[in-house]
Amino acid sequence: QVQLVESGGGLVQPGGSLRLSCAASGRSFSSYSVGWFRQAPGKEREFVGASWGGHTYYLDSVKGRFTISRDNAKNTVYLQMNNLKPEDTAVYYCAAGVPTTPRSNAYDYWGQGTQVTVSS
Repeated sequence: QVQLVESGGGLVQPGGSLRLSCAASGRSFSSYSVGWFRQAPGKEREFVGASWGGHTYYLDSVKGRFTISRDNAKNTVYLQMNNLKPEDTAVYYCAAGVPTTPRSNAYDYWGQGTQVTVSS
C-alpha cells in the first residue's frame, strides 16, 4: 500500500512558478510510474504528465513549461510548473502505479490533490 500526499499548491500570478511535491509513504514507489493529473471546475480530470518507463511524457499544452522529476531517495516526485497561465488553474493530483501506457489514468494510488490557482 502506498499513501501519496501532494503539497506546494497555491495562488500565483500569470507567468509565475510553483513546484508541487508528491511524497509517498508506506512503501518505496521507485518501481512505480508516477502521473500528474488535474481537474478544473466543471471539467473532467486530464492527464498532465507522467514519469513512465524511465521517460517523461506531457500534455501538449504544458510541454516546455512543466517538468517532472523524481527523488527516489526521498520517495518524492516533483512537478515544476513555470510560466503558469490562468488555464492551468485546477486541483492537481499525483498517482502511482503500473499503467500500461504513459497517458493512462489506470493508477492504483492517488493523492488527495492540491489546488493551483493562477490569477492576477
